[in-house]
Amino acid sequence: MSELFARSPDRLPHRPGVYLMRDAAARILYVGKAVDLRKRVANYFRADLEPKIRALMAEVRHIDYIAAESEREALVVEQRLIKRHQPLYNTMWKDGKSYPYVKLTAGEDFPRLRWTRRRARDGALYYGPYPNVRGVRGLLDWVWKSRLFPLRPCDLDIREGHPLEYEKVRSCLYLHTRQCPAPCLGRIGKADYADAVEQARLFFEGKNAPLRRSWSTAMRAASRRMDYESAARYRDHVAALDHMNERVTFRALREEDVRGRLLASQALQALQAALGLPRPPARIECFDISHVQGASTVASMVVFENGRPLKSHYRKFKINTVAGVDDFKSMAEVVGRRYRRIREEGGAWPDLILIDGGPGQLSAARRAFDAVAARAVPLASLAKRDEEVFLPDRAEPVRLPKDSPALQILQHARDEAHRFAVSFHRARRGKNVFQGETHAPAEKHS
Repeated sequence: MSELFARSPDRLPHRPGVYLMRDAAARILYVGKAVDLRKRVANYFRADLEPKIRALMAEVRHIDYIAAESEREALVVEQRLIKRHQPLYNTMWKDGKSYPYVKLTAGEDFPRLRWTRRRARDGALYYGPYPNVRGVRGLLDWVWKSRLFPLRPCDLDIREGHPLEYEKVRSCLYLHTRQCPAPCLGRIGKADYADAVEQARLFFEGKNAPLRRSWSTAMRAASRRMDYESAARYRDHVAALDHMNERVTFRALREEDVRGRLLASQALQALQAALGLPRPPARIECFDISHVQGASTVASMVVFENGRPLKSHYRKFKINTVAGVDDFKSMAEVVGRRYRRIREEGGAWPDLILIDGGPGQLSAARRAFDAVAARAVPLASLAKRDEEVFLPDRAEPVRLPKDSPALQILQHARDEAHRFAVSFHRARRGKNVFQGETHAPAEKHS
């Protein structure tokens, strides 16, 4: 059994993803998905495992993981990896289970909604797959009974202008309860029925924000009047709606994509172990300062998500409160501004704050963070001269091997922050020169 995970099952993040169990020869034994990777993998290390799980774990020597944006994305990745690699235990335990889609039929005068576990190229619209089958099915049953988009539930061949004999459908319960608009008897025309089909299409394509707001309001109102049964029903509907609207990207899953994501997850695990972090640093925010002999001082913050740059979250800062050359005060200003805003306005908190510099910059950042933050977040700094990692309250730096994936991910973040800061500084300096200001020619970066 993997010593790494036997001792520290918390080496995985609390987020959706796929885990791959490997043997001593690095062969994939089993691929699984999880809504919460850490909780799911921790279950494999309980004492009361059933025999088939014990047999698997006896062979496992390492567990890799791939973080995903949502449960549905994890499902898509899991299915493709199983299909490609045919892991031994997935094959042995195969029960034919697959997750369902909702199918909106095509080529009919009066289309239908159907559950299906197979996606075919038949011109129909397919939505899903949906791992949370129970929640989605319950929501759809309620929506249909509420006549939000009343479509027929039957499989009869119904065509415009050719109503069926009443005797053929007289036993239909949905006809007598008015839950079906009864196109079979000509009670609704093709054009009006198409409006209900369009409402269903918009619903499944996620264009239902007003509905979600309405249910959220109803849930809070029911809770205030202590109608907890209704509040729970609306809560479940909102959760199912959010599940249906999770982003899923269907694209080719290349081997190099999988390998790159696995290497990133391994580097984050190594970084967690090297720095003694409470969890893998899935989100790293790195800060840097740039100036020309104290003039036009600027700062940058870059974000790495799961080991890769997340450029849409990059930020740049002008230093407002520091005169002259003072990298420590400049760093303190930027860190304070950043996390005061996160505290007041909301936003994603990082798992690790990385500072470009030595103990001085780190100490300044730590004081600024502690003064404004609403939670504990680990901080570290990376000094460029010897590539040493400094941690608060630790006298000696952490020296990682030069070929360590943990060090490389820190260097990548630090170098990206340097590039972004210098780029912003040059742009600002050029603007100042254009406006007639003069600066010393040498650019200093700290």
